[in-house]
Amino acid sequence: TVTDRQEFTFQAEVKQLLHLLAHSLYQSREIAVRELISNASDALDKMRHLSLIDERCRDDKPLEIVVERDAEHRQLILCDNGIGMTRDELIANLGTIAHSGSIDFLQKLAAAAKADLSLIGQFGVGFYSAFMIADRVRVLTRSYSETSGWEWESEGTGSFSIQPAAGLERGTRVVLHLKDDAKDFTEEARIKAVVQRYSGFIPHPIKMDGQAVNQQKAIWVEPASRLAEDDYHRFYQHITHQEQEKPLWYLHLSIDSPIQFHALLYCPATNLELLGFGRVEMGMNLCVRRVLIQHDCRELVPEYLRFLRGVVDSEDLPLNISRESLQDNRIFQKIRATIVRQVLDRLEEMAEKEPEKYIQFYRQFGRMLKEGVHLDFLHRRRLGGLLRFLSTHSEDPDHPASLAEYVQRAGETQRQIYYLTGPDLASMRSNPNLEIFRRRGVEVFYLVDPVDEFVMRALANFEDRPLVAIDSAAVELPPAAETKEAAEDEKAEEADEAPAGFDRVLGLFRSALGDKVETVRRSTRLVDSPCCLVRSEGSLSPHLQALMRGVDRDFVATRPVVEVNPQSPLIEQLGRLGAEQDEFIKDCCSQLFANAMLLEGVLPDIQEMTARIQRFIERAAGQTAP
Repeated sequence: TVTDRQEFTFQAEVKQLLHLLAHSLYQSREIAVRELISNASDALDKMRHLSLIDERCRDDKPLEIVVERDAEHRQLILCDNGIGMTRDELIANLGTIAHSGSIDFLQKLAAAAKADLSLIGQFGVGFYSAFMIADRVRVLTRSYSETSGWEWESEGTGSFSIQPAAGLERGTRVVLHLKDDAKDFTEEARIKAVVQRYSGFIPHPIKMDGQAVNQQKAIWVEPASRLAEDDYHRFYQHITHQEQEKPLWYLHLSIDSPIQFHALLYCPATNLELLGFGRVEMGMNLCVRRVLIQHDCRELVPEYLRFLRGVVDSEDLPLNISRESLQDNRIFQKIRATIVRQVLDRLEEMAEKEPEKYIQFYRQFGRMLKEGVHLDFLHRRRLGGLLRFLSTHSEDPDHPASLAEYVQRAGETQRQIYYLTGPDLASMRSNPNLEIFRRRGVEVFYLVDPVDEFVMRALANFEDRPLVAIDSAAVELPPAAETKEAAEDEKAEEADEAPAGFDRVLGLFRSALGDKVETVRRSTRLVDSPCCLVRSEGSLSPHLQALMRGVDRDFVATRPVVEVNPQSPLIEQLGRLGAEQDEFIKDCCSQLFANAMLLEGVLPDIQEMTARIQRFIERAAGQTAP
């Protein structure tokens, strides 16, 4: 039996770690409290297990963790009445690093330009984080298997000592002699905030001044049948600090296969990004056995689901998990994939069974789903099915159309899905490209959001039908129905002869517009309007190109194609004018082009247009010769 104080030398890896901790970043220091509480919780779990299998280990004392503060002596003390440690266990647990991967971790940590010290506890070295805030640490402990205890002490340099300690109760008491710049860890509010943030869901009471600090239960591990709606709402308010707000919906997951984890996911009722608060940060917390490992974990869900708030807890994740290795960890990848799949299942179910609630969600977070269409190739088709747009079939904002509903209404003969982009609904209603679609009763989506065009290009097709802009050269109109209007359309399309003077008007159009356009040609898509703008296949709409120019001065816009309607009364009248009116016809051509640009949300040359309108006014007023 050892009766005297003995000195021991730390393992080489421990010395390396302690050196890193001595130069740690200040903002990482609160991790020390988390790690020591986690160790205490593990000791209590082991004691509880022993009491279940061995009657000799049972007593009437509740298992708990106690946090004490001594500001006068600058001490922070953490106590538990768990399993305790023997002398040999003290040497093994507090003198060496035995966990696989730890040495490699320390080497990378030492070489890193910015060491992520918040991860140290996940490599079996959590106890040593105490030296981030303490220049001397004492551990007084008595094992459940012994009648006397031991005191371990170190200043975090190269050695530690162990000596017998009498009069100890079962458990462990860690006394931190705080550094001068860490004396704030004796403040009640400071410690309480750290405990609630990192250890709020520890299953054992954590007491300060006789009161439990962690009163919120880890309800995500409870069966859903035992929880009421109020339980879910209170937990949401706890993690979001929004005392009055209720979530729009929540999802409680208990997954057993292929991996085991629990999760509680919430969707807020309001998207702060729409209120001008900037990009919302991730709100998912990653726990391992109810202990917070990463706050606002960016790797748990893809960027387009960043609106989710909640907790994911897994016992299958290894403790030696780092932010860098999460992406490569197969278990974590399966957790992430399962969460995405379950969220999409929930949204699809809501869209089908609770359409009004889904529209409420879509108004707030629909733009994030659009990001997913652009970024998530694996789930692109499912995300496309969740999109909603106004259309010529329904302009009611409470009942936007889905792509599936569009296809069902379109029938089998329509090979394409049509959409139109523009700055607002009013200008799109007046777009001349709509005329033939409206006359034939073919539905067209209205895309007002500038990102919608990128979304449609990323999605490309839905249920094997290409998504095509109606002002695109790729438009293929469906076969005309047997109606008088359709027959007239086909007759006009098939006519080989244009009205007299039409070719001359086309030539004057080309002369007036010059290199502003790619070409000017006869139109077969217009019904009433004199002309329209058409984009070549693959190019962006004029409206979106104008927005791109506003963001990027080096953006090179493609020139539009101008299509002229030979059946338009205005075009026919221009064709009847004599050669002496060529300049006036050119002015008319330029103004028709400017009008078409305005309908697309593009501002033409203002000085040029106002001068032209002035000439029109003077002509109309008879101040110049006709």
